[in-house]
Amino acid sequence: MERSARKIEILSVAARLFRERGYSAVSMRDIAQALDIKAASLYNHIKSKQEILSEVVMVIAHEFTAAIDDIFETDAPAIDKLKRLIVLHIDITLRDPDEMASLNNDWMHLEDKERKEYIKMREHYEEMFRKIVKNGIDEGEIEDLNVDVVIFSMLSTLRTLYLWYGRKKTIRAEVLKEDLTQALLQGIIK
Repeated sequence: MERSARKIEILSVAARLFRERGYSAVSMRDIAQALDIKAASLYNHIKSKQEILSEVVMVIAHEFTAAIDDIFETDAPAIDKLKRLIVLHIDITLRDPDEMASLNNDWMHLEDKERKEYIKMREHYEEMFRKIVKNGIDEGEIEDLNVDVVIFSMLSTLRTLYLWYGRKKTIRAEVLKEDLTQALLQGIIK
């Protein structure tokens, strides 16, 4: 669906407010005020706060799902696939830190149908990640470690990168990509 420039601005401002205050503490009036428009004008572009949350969370969730499916289907070694996934997380976090915060913190406020869809995508992502790590172990590229521990350590770091990087913006993106990739993979490469 094509988004107008105004709708993109609304989603961006709302995501920032969700990150700063939490989804539950932000009203449509707060979003309108941050945009310096009347609340009634906001409804010309968006139906509800729930629609905003859905667009913010689901767009990135779909992006992650499509990317991991593409990465999984390549013939690349598991370590190369993991490097691509780490860079994917970094790229999305640097591009959309507020949206990443909503993805991680506010998804539980999605309405039932969308929440179920989000959970399904998240579980699929984690399962594909698990398969990549398991394939790497089976192929002798990755140490024979507990797959769930590897996934937990990598994903917990990547999913919360927006928290840490917000305070460390002096680190260039290229350095972050190279050094974080090395730090996350160093303990599992054979």
